[in-house]
Amino acid sequence: MLGVDPAAAGATGYGVVEFLGSKPRLLRFGALKFSPRATFGARLRDIHDLISQLVEEFAPDAVAVESVFTALNMGTALRLAEVRGVILLAAAQASIPAHSYSPREVKSSIAGYGAASKQQMQQMVCSALGLTEYPEPPDAADALAVALCHAHVSRAQERMAIAISSHNASVRQTKNSLRNQARSARISGL
Repeated sequence: MLGVDPAAAGATGYGVVEFLGSKPRLLRFGALKFSPRATFGARLRDIHDLISQLVEEFAPDAVAVESVFTALNMGTALRLAEVRGVILLAAAQASIPAHSYSPREVKSSIAGYGAASKQQMQQMVCSALGLTEYPEPPDAADALAVALCHAHVSRAQERMAIAISSHNASVRQTKNSLRNQARSARISGL
């Protein structure tokens, strides 16, 4: 699982987490920082290159990306959307499914509270991954939280699919049993 916390101006965080059953294992994390003089086009290229390299090296099952925060001003939101675009492109080029989560969804999934602070999120990520120190920089911790959020959502969807499948099988079995009873009643009535 590759989690990404995109940034239009600051560092873009990334985190790669592997799951052995339900236990997460940290493989790599960090943040891509830029020179203040880097053009926006160069930033987009470097972010795409980073995500492509991580995808090639780790072959994640999915890429999870934090979505655009709606309270941003229009210019920042558009730039952030462009950053997300190159991340999603890198995933698509490798035929890896990409998933988006709002900051509130990530915080709710990891800390149990949609308005959790950065420090609370770092504590929860640290705890979930069995780390002794907070992942630094905070952008990397945010990316790890996005990856963990996707893992929680995926596991919940898998459990739901199993439950629905089991329920549907039970319903089919009940319907078949009722049909057989109706046939038996018709046959015995002849």
